Amino acid sequence: MRRPSTSTIVSLVVIAATLVGTVVTYAFREDAQPNVLDVVLPVIACCGLLLRERYPVGALILVMVCVGIYYPYAGLDGPLAILPFVALYTAADRGHLTAAIAVGAASLLGMGIGETGGVRHVENSLFLMIAGWEVAAVAFGGVTRSRRAYLRAVEQRALEAEHSKEEEARRRASEERLRIARELHDVLGHNISMINVQASAALHGLKKRPEDAETALRTIKDSSKETLRELRTTLGVLRQVDEDAPTTPADSLARVEALVAASGLEVRTELSGPLDAVPTEVDLAAARIVREALTNVSRHSGTTQATLTITNASGNIMIRVEDDGPGATYDEGSGFGLQGMRERAMALGGTLEAGSRPEGGFRVVAHLPLNLPSNGAG
Repeated sequence: MRRPSTSTIVSLVVIAATLVGTVVTYAFREDAQPNVLDVVLPVIACCGLLLRERYPVGALILVMVCVGIYYPYAGLDGPLAILPFVALYTAADRGHLTAAIAVGAASLLGMGIGETGGVRHVENSLFLMIAGWEVAAVAFGGVTRSRRAYLRAVEQRALEAEHSKEEEARRRASEERLRIARELHDVLGHNISMINVQASAALHGLKKRPEDAETALRTIKDSSKETLRELRTTLGVLRQVDEDAPTTPADSLARVEALVAASGLEVRTELSGPLDAVPTEVDLAAARIVREALTNVSRHSGTTQATLTITNASGNIMIRVEDDGPGATYDEGSGFGLQGMRERAMALGGTLEAGSRPEGGFRVVAHLPLNLPSNGAG
């Protein structure tokens, strides 16, 4: 069963109060001389009030006309006067502010003309009270309409912002994956192609110990060729929309000073272990993580100082970037830049952790293994 709207309930309560008030007035006024208008006009006005949601201006005019005829010519002084205030509010609330003002002004003008013509006497205080209530009803209707429009606009902006945020997240994630695919293709594709060429040359050059070398070299050639084919097949889908993108010089841990200088920060750098013999793909990923982490500090930490620690020990590269700023970098580790860094680390079998430090500031720690996971089969 459909529940009646709040507007319908209000209308029924006002109508019930009007009709009950009319009956009570008739019962307690011994000198009352009711006529047919005391029955017809309240019924018509109440029916008009029920139509105020669908036809706000028409209902307002009908109610005003009924009330304007009722008080001068009906025998009872029933509480029919409450109906115009409800109708005025509804008309203004539904966007018919001009009509509400015009009808309200016309009713007051008619009341004044009636007083001048001696139709019925109304005290000045009562006239002013009626005028004030009509102005208040129209004003309240206009305010509620404006507030409802404001809330709708806020909700729409929130929905649009959420949609834009989701679209931006998908776009940034797609761009980051394309960039990783391009870099992996440039690095791994080149290295595996070189292995393939060298293995082919060795097959033709090594003739003295074929029983020891030929089988191994043939396996190397076949495995590298198959790995290269699978790599190009997998990454080809990601690179279809990015084939014409210009290439840029690769970052490297050997150029860590340049990375630090480009960040514009005051960075205390601590380097440990050899950083000039790191596998190319690990070197590239590590340098890009350093660049992105320092960029995060510059943009979001609220400080100009940071500490960079890079250690080559125990078969992995450890990178730590810390700051003591008041800001929280990328919403406590859920931003797009950190997402890209995590994908870089995971693509090499490593890990990346990011979050606030207990002593204040933000920390990014990455571990990249030097022994990369195998891509091919023997």
